[in-house]
Amino acid sequence: MKLLRRIYYWLRPGQRRLVRRWFFLPADLFDLLLNRQTPLVPPKGRIFTGQGDFVETGNTFLKNFIDTCILQPHHHILDVGCGIGRVARPLAGFMDHRGRYEGFDIVQEGIDWCKKHYMDYPNFSFRYLPLQNDLYNLNSNVQADAFRFPYPDQDFDLVILTSVFTHMQAEEVKNYLGEIARVLKPGGHCFATFFLITQVSESYLDQSTDPFFPYRYDDFFLHDDHVKNANIAYRYPFIKKMIEQSSLSVKELYEGWWAGKGREACMNFQDVLIMSR
Repeated sequence: MKLLRRIYYWLRPGQRRLVRRWFFLPADLFDLLLNRQTPLVPPKGRIFTGQGDFVETGNTFLKNFIDTCILQPHHHILDVGCGIGRVARPLAGFMDHRGRYEGFDIVQEGIDWCKKHYMDYPNFSFRYLPLQNDLYNLNSNVQADAFRFPYPDQDFDLVILTSVFTHMQAEEVKNYLGEIARVLKPGGHCFATFFLITQVSESYLDQSTDPFFPYRYDDFFLHDDHVKNANIAYRYPFIKKMIEQSSLSVKELYEGWWAGKGREACMNFQDVLIMSR
């Protein structure tokens, strides 16, 4: 497993996506021949965001947004790192004509797919923004640590980041938190997933023979020392201070099952922070 992981991360981002496409090609062809394609669900080989069932995961996220962020059908939503529509799909059936969805991502093929398949949803918009990231996009020199979201101040009721901060360096996280605070309406919420190092999760890593984060630094741990954005875990006090400096506040922390907790007691594999402005 370690060897396969090493080989995978030594590939360039586009090569990794190509490997996945070839791996799932038989299943995708079988679904096509049997006409088993589902609207707004991409072929398995096209999906590059997270593991698990695409539809089930999206549906669960929608329930989480409603339960924790008081999401309403008329709200305006920003999906940072929208990928290939895992969150957009359930929202398309939830939002009414007053609602608005904006999504952006640094992987162009995901945005291209969404633009094509959401043409019947005029209140849904997708943007490709070419930012550099050694896991997803090496074809750009634009850095995320100085990037300004292309949206006005106080424009959204909810900002969503699923598996985004888990692939970003500290200065990039700091900049994004500031941008989230800027574009959120007063009283708005942010739903974001992290890998957070707490006493419990660090103890779990200490006891593991093959820890998910073997490379340790002062405020963060890395999953891979070659592709540093592969997965990044931050010490919770470090992130919490950064959040507060960005004029946001932590409303709730839901620990994930990545660090040994029972799955039935957790909201997500990753840790979830609910922030408010």
